Amino acid sequence: MSTNADSPDQLVTEQVPGTVTVRRSPRYGVFAGVGAAFGILLAMVLSTAFDGTSHASPFTEVEYSLSQTFGFILLWCVPAGILLAMIVALVLEWTIGRRTRQIAAVHETVID
Repeated sequence: MSTNADSPDQLVTEQVPGTVTVRRSPRYGVFAGVGAAFGILLAMVLSTAFDGTSHASPFTEVEYSLSQTFGFILLWCVPAGILLAMIVALVLEWTIGRRTRQIAAVHETVID
């Protein structure tokens, strides 16, 4: 036990040495955001590259605008982009996440 003299009310600290295991893991929220952004970009490219709005749809006989076409393609591309990004994150966790390190740490309990 040691006494911490820096505080005004004389705190007593107890330090116990030990080791902890540290491993890296990907941030899934970042991967999901990148996948959604990739899906939006892909939907923009697909809706402008393939002109499906120049004639009426053979199924509904309605002519869709470019923004409606973009919205329909967006409904498929964003979830697909998120899914692909999550698969990449899982593969990275399985490959990179296996490497762990042991680090010395001190568990400190402060008793008032």
